[in-house]
Amino acid sequence: MSFISYFINGLSLGSVYAIIALGYTMVYGIAKMLNFAHGDVIMVGAYVSLLSMTQAGVSPMIAILISMVVCTVLGVLVEKIAYRPLRNASSSLAVLITAIGVSYLLQNIALLVFGANAQTFPSVVKWEGVALAGGKLKISGETIITIAVCIVIMILLMLFVQKTKPGQAMRAVSEDRGAAQLMGINVNSTISLTFAIGSGLAAVAGVLLCSAYPSVTPYTGAMPGIKAFVAAVFGGIGSIPGAFIGGLLLGIIEILGKAYISSQMADAIVFAVLIIVLLVKPTGLLGKKIQEKV
Repeated sequence: MSFISYFINGLSLGSVYAIIALGYTMVYGIAKMLNFAHGDVIMVGAYVSLLSMTQAGVSPMIAILISMVVCTVLGVLVEKIAYRPLRNASSSLAVLITAIGVSYLLQNIALLVFGANAQTFPSVVKWEGVALAGGKLKISGETIITIAVCIVIMILLMLFVQKTKPGQAMRAVSEDRGAAQLMGINVNSTISLTFAIGSGLAAVAGVLLCSAYPSVTPYTGAMPGIKAFVAAVFGGIGSIPGAFIGGLLLGIIEILGKAYISSQMADAIVFAVLIIVLLVKPTGLLGKKIQEKV
């Protein structure tokens, strides 16, 4: 019974990683950029939700919506100010260094505003959950809601990309940015929309993460952001189902590693599994091998 409990907790944590990884994989798949500031948008979303609930006194649902709006605007501004001027840069290192700089900027602004001490984050889920097997197996409301939200987001995102005109524009820009522009697609607006969606998802992930682990600091999003990037690579970066599966597997591996091997070695185990997967399948689990024409 303890294994099932650990497995379900792993699905819950993996669902958070998957939601964050969906933002990573969309930005990379369409803009071919690695937005390493994505993890810090999680932190911003958590703080906005915390302030909305504790200072403004709004309900958790309204706080989440406010957080999504703020993070969406933040994502669009970051793309326009920091990344768009470097989109045609001769070296990809310029974008990478800029992303790291934006990450540290957001962390230090949060340090100045909120301080370094952890603040208690109230649970946004008031449901206590369910008890199974005569009360031997208890599943918290946070766990059930987190898994359900992740599944719903993945399905809606797939439908959006496959069935809507903006989604089709994203796929066109992903395939060939130049050809898409010649066909009348606004590349700048499409990439901005991608950042907006990814940042909005980061806000949701931040609230769910801090609700399950009830504290928030300026560094809250740093490690989950890195692990979500690992999940995106694990599943096949650029693939929405790959990010979903990669996130779930990563969460399960981490929780089972903490439970049965070593809590101190759990992160090392996660990265070791990633290395093994990439040695066997460099494109990730669902990634496609792309041949570049010379």
